[in-house]
Amino acid sequence: MPSLLHRKRDLTYFIFFLLHIPIVFFVDIYPLYPTSLRPQFMTTLRQWYITTYRDAFFIAPPAWFTMYVWMELFYHVPLSVWALGALWRDDPKLPIHLLIYALQTAVTTATCIVDYLSWSGYETKEKVELGKLYVPYLMVSVFMGVDMYTRLDAALSKRQVSGSKKGN
Repeated sequence: MPSLLHRKRDLTYFIFFLLHIPIVFFVDIYPLYPTSLRPQFMTTLRQWYITTYRDAFFIAPPAWFTMYVWMELFYHVPLSVWALGALWRDDPKLPIHLLIYALQTAVTTATCIVDYLSWSGYETKEKVELGKLYVPYLMVSVFMGVDMYTRLDAALSKRQVSGSKKGN
């Protein structure tokens, strides 16, 4: 098994998840923390983000966005932590788990993009700035989804050919 350093796509995913975990805890799930447990640096970071990007999802989130935040806490965080170890050891279950993650992330991120593009009272420049934050997540998830689908397809095709040779 080649090391993670020699598996460039997996190394990219490893770095992505390594960065994604603190972003979830420090930015995305901020509203879920009890006020008494919110460190000042997180409040300052959130205020800077809101002032800089005027992201309405962080100012007055719709109910569906709040559900996405809970999904990050209960699905993204555990999956991301698991993925770090799975990527490190080249776990054979990685493609199925990351395919599901990629599909969920692509759908939720695309939903956010479509929604913010419809916001009135925002200049095109502001929407472009939001795109610089949201579109990379969409791109990574689509790339990851295609990659994981391709890996699963190759593994299943190999198994099917192997099974045919055995008379199964």
